[in-house]
Amino acid sequence: MTRSSQSGVAVPADLVTVGYISGAYGIQGWVRVKPYSADADALLGAKTWWLSKSEVAEVRDVEMMHAKHHSGDVVAQLMGVAGRDAAEALKGTVVQISRSRFPALSDDEFYWVDLIGLAVANEQGESLGVVADMMDNGAHPILRVAVPAAEADKPATEMLIPFVDQFVKSVSLSEKKIVVDWGLDY
Repeated sequence: MTRSSQSGVAVPADLVTVGYISGAYGIQGWVRVKPYSADADALLGAKTWWLSKSEVAEVRDVEMMHAKHHSGDVVAQLMGVAGRDAAEALKGTVVQISRSRFPALSDDEFYWVDLIGLAVANEQGESLGVVADMMDNGAHPILRVAVPAAEADKPATEMLIPFVDQFVKSVSLSEKKIVVDWGLDY
């Protein structure tokens, strides 16, 4: 079943949360967006943004008219948002865009959203788990790998693996697998 927005437009199935509106910018209705990525090209390039009060709430589409980087954030003018009060009313709103609108990457680059869910194995072929999330420690990204519980009555654990060339040997999105130089006992 296809979801539709408040305006009746079909909601893309590949929406990705890219940030949230943190408040108004200026007095002419521009909004300030805190992007979840240091590289906000996907946010700046998408002409249609999907807004909702939470990631599970009903979404509405809005045309992004202008956007630019400003002090680590993105500021944007959205169609139908006129004046500071209207922009301020959007504070806390989640911003999503279609994954298909993300800029193309080179062969050795990946969007974090594409890595989540991939199986992780070491060079010896031992399964380490599945990428549950990614995080950034300031120096480099880190894979958060969910390790299945060895026994039914024990909780699952996680393994943190730096996402750097020294440890990550290959990533295959088509095979849904990451091979790492990492032991079971690390």
